[in-house]
Amino acid sequence: MSSEPEYGRQQRSAIRIPPRLLIGAAIALFAIFGYFANSSKNPITGRTQHISMTPQQEVAIGLQSAPQMAQEFGGLSRDATATALVKRIGKDLIAKLPPEATPYPFEFHLLADPKTVNAFALPGGQIFITEALFSRLETEGQLAGVLGHEAGHVLARHSAAQMAKGQLTQGLVSAVGVASSDSAQGAQNAARMAQMVGGFINLKYGRDDEIEADRLGLRFMHACGYDPRSMIRVMEILKQASGGSGQPEFMSTHPDPGNRIEHIQAELKELFPGDDFQGLRK
Repeated sequence: MSSEPEYGRQQRSAIRIPPRLLIGAAIALFAIFGYFANSSKNPITGRTQHISMTPQQEVAIGLQSAPQMAQEFGGLSRDATATALVKRIGKDLIAKLPPEATPYPFEFHLLADPKTVNAFALPGGQIFITEALFSRLETEGQLAGVLGHEAGHVLARHSAAQMAKGQLTQGLVSAVGVASSDSAQGAQNAARMAQMVGGFINLKYGRDDEIEADRLGLRFMHACGYDPRSMIRVMEILKQASGGSGQPEFMSTHPDPGNRIEHIQAELKELFPGDDFQGLRK
């Protein structure tokens, strides 16, 4: 017969923590520690970022992914004149970038896709614009704005930061799935809910990245001698190309072009106070 009082056994039983909670907490702590343990200050933006990969690794990822990405948009354009223009303006932009941009060997590509209005950048400096968007642009300044915006994504290391955030989110999703239910079905349901919440968090980062890339693009094109106000017309062109989509802004990684115009107008006043932009190329 045990001599331990009954209330002692009840108290010890009451504070027992289910193993699934301990495992879930360990997974979450590991993910959080791994994310915040890697931090560095971006010399272009001045912001502290949590990124685990080096610029050299970003370059390698971009170079490896570029052929496949180009193929998804019809391959490289056969329009030699247009391709040369994209490469020339891209080269001019890069020549005026801050010296901190040197780790990235930028390359600019025109894609053959005649329908998809798009431009994007891979980690490390591989920048693409489709013929569908290129054909809608009216001036070299507008093209410089698009390419400068994509260069802004590269130098702000947005892709690398998103990868790190994705790893953190996935770790937290796994933790919730493990800790929330004893059953496999219950864990899957909890994980799906956590994944959805994590997705909305990362969408916010995406919108912020677009606004920051706009700001950097304005700086880069101005330094290269292009009128940064050309970006306003780029936003109008994108809005026209969207066909007035009714998708709510909070469900998209790209802010509504109309709202971006307001941001750009505010950035122009802040970045270039008193500048009348005379003598700059349109």
